[in-house]
Amino acid sequence: MERGQAVAIERALTFEVGGEPLLGILHPATVVVAAAETPVAAGTAIPARAEAATIAAAATAATEAPRGLLLVVGGPQYRVGSHRQFLLLARHLAAAGIPVFRFDYRGMGDSSGPQRDFEQINEDIRAAIDCFQSASPGLREIVIWGLCDAASAALFYAWQDPRVSALVLLNPWVRTEEGLAKAYLKGYYLRRVLSRDFWTSLLSGRVNPLNSLRSLLTMVRRVAGAGRASSAADTLGGNAGGDADSDAKVAASGTAGANGTPGASLSATKGQRLPSGPLPERMAAGWQRFSGPILLILSGDDLTAAEFRDVAAQSPAWQGLLEAPRVTRRELPDANHTFSRQVWRDQVADWTRDWFFSST
Repeated sequence: MERGQAVAIERALTFEVGGEPLLGILHPATVVVAAAETPVAAGTAIPARAEAATIAAAATAATEAPRGLLLVVGGPQYRVGSHRQFLLLARHLAAAGIPVFRFDYRGMGDSSGPQRDFEQINEDIRAAIDCFQSASPGLREIVIWGLCDAASAALFYAWQDPRVSALVLLNPWVRTEEGLAKAYLKGYYLRRVLSRDFWTSLLSGRVNPLNSLRSLLTMVRRVAGAGRASSAADTLGGNAGGDADSDAKVAASGTAGANGTPGASLSATKGQRLPSGPLPERMAAGWQRFSGPILLILSGDDLTAAEFRDVAAQSPAWQGLLEAPRVTRRELPDANHTFSRQVWRDQVADWTRDWFFSST
């Protein structure tokens, strides 16, 4: 090993939730071994014991970072991500000095247990933060990074845990039948009607106008019908965005630590739940209850992002939330849902890195 060389030691960690073993990967902040006061001649080997001590010192220094990033995976997906997205992001951030922990929640990847959706992983996120802090003793603050329904899960969880200081949300999932139909009408049908290719195909007979009209009317009916169903659901109540088993275990957890120590009690939110109602309204409530800074990244070529924009612009529950000073918004006009091209992945990583350091 040469002086000035970067040292990064990724570690696989296991932890339990409800008796089920979960697997995570810790990416400690990369530490550059300081140059010796007396320069070492080129080609001179550092003694094995000295090299081992240097690596150990670097590993110790890497655990002392006060702030880290928990990468929550959207489902159905596992900790590596589509086109290795989460692995590459974690290494990019660790190389910039940001410790990262990514994990498989129950029922996904290499973690056991029955498969579950994003509204049932509060307990998994809390246990992952405990594990992250145990492996990184200096860690006091956690930034949660989530794409799609992992962003939704982050909003359901973050306001309950004082250790979570900030959020990075990408293309949040606010799916409802009404919202999907509206997004299709705006993002697909309107664009198609304005497209030269559509009219060329129509005039040449390659497109059946009756089929196109039927499809359009079906979407319009869905918007109208889903709107009525949504009003009825508001009256009757709905899922409150959490699982009762998780709430019970939060109430029974240990004593609180002022700096957010592992196993910190969430007694300040004991018994509290998000209000009943459609998914977008419950997510807005989670957004309002969380007081930390938020980085919002939206793709331009993505139906999920289009649906989120519509909800944020039109739903009374979302009015003004994205314009708050604590919210930083970034748009990638040509990017798809998972930022599949390298240029898009790199831009997301750079935005995350820069915002992470500026939002402290």
